[in-house]
Amino acid sequence: MSETILSLENAELSLDGNAGRVDILKDITLGVARGETLGLVGPSGSGKSSLLMLMGGLERATGGRVSALGHDLTAHGEDALARFRREHMGVVFQSFHLIPTMTALENVATPLELSGAADAFARASAELEAVGLGERKDHYPSQMSGGEQQRVALARAAAPRPKILLADEPTGNLDGTTGQAIMDLLFGLRDRHGATLVLVTHAPELAARCDRVIRLIDGRIAAEQASEAAE
Repeated sequence: MSETILSLENAELSLDGNAGRVDILKDITLGVARGETLGLVGPSGSGKSSLLMLMGGLERATGGRVSALGHDLTAHGEDALARFRREHMGVVFQSFHLIPTMTALENVATPLELSGAADAFARASAELEAVGLGERKDHYPSQMSGGEQQRVALARAAAPRPKILLADEPTGNLDGTTGQAIMDLLFGLRDRHGATLVLVTHAPELAARCDRVIRLIDGRIAAEQASEAAE
């Protein structure tokens, strides 16, 4: 039996809006095994990104429990959650979230420096090489294409050698060819670091590369199946 690295038990997420309380996620019970690649699919507004946020401690469950690597994320304060993410998780978003006044190398190295890594710049340089940007490490985000910026974001997520990689529509702002290249890199980083990957996507061809696919509808798990990659 594979070790469960992410676990949600009857997890709920409700947020206050202008029209009152809105139930975003309802009674989510789910386990993700070490080394597994899990795809989250479903229509817009179904709760995919919110579920990913719960897994990463970026949103706090309003009911139930969320655990990662044996830590109860619902019991951690904001500072503890930030430290936990920095040490154990890599997160890639649809928007690149690079610091515009920093070079590619500095964008990747800064989180490593914050975690106390003595070899922050050497590791950052190696990760940029791994995503094909070794010659662009001294360039700023404004000097890079969207695909190159997402490669920097991938390198930044992978540099701490996280046990868990979370990716929210990482190809959403890219054309088809560039998006395919980014996904190849993401799966390659997962393999190189042995990380567990949870991927939010609208693209069936990306979901098919995952070991298992969860379909969400109206904030609930509507279906679960092994994908072609696991067969």
